[in-house]
Amino acid sequence: METIVFALVNGVIYGLLLFMLSSGLTLIFSMMGVLNFAHASFYMLGAFFAYTIMGATSFWLALIFAPILVGLIGAAVERYGLRRVHVNGHVAELLFTFGLAYLIEEIVKIFYGKTAVDYRVPSILDFPAMQIYGVDLPAYRIFMLFVAIAMLVGLWLLLKRTRAGLIIQAALSHPHMVGHLGHNVPLIFMAVFGIGCALAGLAGVIAGNIFVTDPSMAVQMGPIVFVVVVVGGIGSLEGAFVASLLIGLLQNLAVGVNASFADIFGFLGLSAASEVGSITVSSLGPVLPFLLLVLILIFRPQGLMGEREL
Repeated sequence: METIVFALVNGVIYGLLLFMLSSGLTLIFSMMGVLNFAHASFYMLGAFFAYTIMGATSFWLALIFAPILVGLIGAAVERYGLRRVHVNGHVAELLFTFGLAYLIEEIVKIFYGKTAVDYRVPSILDFPAMQIYGVDLPAYRIFMLFVAIAMLVGLWLLLKRTRAGLIIQAALSHPHMVGHLGHNVPLIFMAVFGIGCALAGLAGVIAGNIFVTDPSMAVQMGPIVFVVVVVGGIGSLEGAFVASLLIGLLQNLAVGVNASFADIFGFLGLSAASEVGSITVSSLGPVLPFLLLVLILIFRPQGLMGEREL
């Protein structure tokens, strides 16, 4: 029971973090049709900007201004980069974002070096918030949970309860009609791309001090973000939320299982002395999201809650 409870708590927190990353990418794709390969790079920028701002001021100012800076950079990328290559089709957009990811990584290495920086949890949140089965649960993880929930609620209110949200939703499906009504659709596209990048930057701010903040963090998180988007359904925010929680829980529950294949399939004659039989479920934790991706593409190509196939 102790293992299950901790796996559920950590799985929900990690799943909400994945949603913070994938929601921005889902918004960008559903509106602009662009699979932004550099999306995880904006997550990395958020962590490094937070490290810099926190060193000069405080973590709370970093929490506010680092995502704003990342969002402004994202808006500039859309205005002066993607908008110009958009006329050349999706291949040009993919190549542009693919190259942008490498460019951002190299720029980060120039300014911060190739090794990890000392981006730490703020001292005001560096204490055990509660005990579960005698094990301390850090206050910062509870803080991550509340930030992710606040982001989710704020995004929902923006899209469902504001005039700007109605315009954005209309531009998702009928951009030409929105333009004929007098709205500046290119400006809306730029704003949405900036908001999506800012959400990735916010995820970097609150996750960079839990995980390692180094130039390779974008490469580590990039693939799992695309898994979430595809499993949830291309362009579906609801699907991205469900997929994020599903993958977060799947990985964390698997890590807590020490049983080997021999223990599970011993009735089939599988021996613990064999190479296959000695494999544990916990060692397969990082592989399970990609296995889920393969199964989704085979049996439901449009994703859990998507309407369009890849």
